Amino acid sequence: MIGILGAGAWGTALAQVVAGDGTPVRLWAREPEVAQAIATTGANPLFLPGIALSGRISATSRLADMAGCAPLLLVVPAQFLAAVLAEAPLGDRPPLILCSKGIEAGTGRLMSDVAADAVPGAEIAVLSGPSFAADVARGLPTAVTLAAAPLARAEALCALLARPAFRPYASDDIIGAEVGGAVKNVLAIACGVVMGAGLGESARAALIARGFAEMTRFAVALGARAETLAGLSGLGDLVLTCGSPQSRNMALGMALGQGRSAAEALRGRNSVAEGAATAPILVARARALGVEMPIAEAVDDLLAGRGSAGECVTRLLTRPLRPESHSPG
Repeated sequence: MIGILGAGAWGTALAQVVAGDGTPVRLWAREPEVAQAIATTGANPLFLPGIALSGRISATSRLADMAGCAPLLLVVPAQFLAAVLAEAPLGDRPPLILCSKGIEAGTGRLMSDVAADAVPGAEIAVLSGPSFAADVARGLPTAVTLAAAPLARAEALCALLARPAFRPYASDDIIGAEVGGAVKNVLAIACGVVMGAGLGESARAALIARGFAEMTRFAVALGARAETLAGLSGLGDLVLTCGSPQSRNMALGMALGQGRSAAEALRGRNSVAEGAATAPILVARARALGVEMPIAEAVDDLLAGRGSAGECVTRLLTRPLRPESHSPG
């Protein structure tokens, strides 16, 4: 039985995909009421309303019930991954497929580092790419990157998870797949600011292009390959997340661009906007690596209250003129 830790919108959507061919899936929810709703009504109205879930999905709020599931898809928010792994029954070291996107606050660890430290010797993979949960749950066509090393391991996992409308592409660049998924959340906040402030589509397109350059520089500095960032888990996810208010991060940025504070914009949300937690640690790691990330810095400043949306935009627009470069250096 395949196990999924995390019954938010994305975890529930992945459960629906995997169960689509009759494969049994066990889905763990932190909230007992979510597990109860799935078990009794066949739906997750809190996180994924309007979707009738497969009867092959069994939900639980007890981590102990996940014993024996393999592989495990980890879809808990990035900032809670370490705590969940510390309590999960992982003695038999099932393959771990990381589906959360972010960098751990306080430590700067990527999710693969978190998992490797929590479960030494475990096989670790990363699933990332342009994929809104509602689209995936409805069976709309989706393509993602599934990264593991060696490549043969990634290919085997792709074969396990592929479904007619869900197409994973194998890669052995785990770091590249992770960085794309984490950094695009921060850049989506920036794009939301642009749209919320009424700066127009031309500005949004320019920000996506320059944000992609930032993302690539940072990933290569960590040891990733630049071509990975030009694929689904980098550019593909960036275009999706920066192009629709379905993105929690873009919706947060739109609220900031309209003049609301970060505290006001984040208050009362059911789902997590990972970019808000990722921004400060991304900026700190980039500075330590000597990587310029002015857009990420502007987002961090705005979230921390170190300037208004207008001031942060003005700072970006008045940076010294320089030749355009997309080199990873």
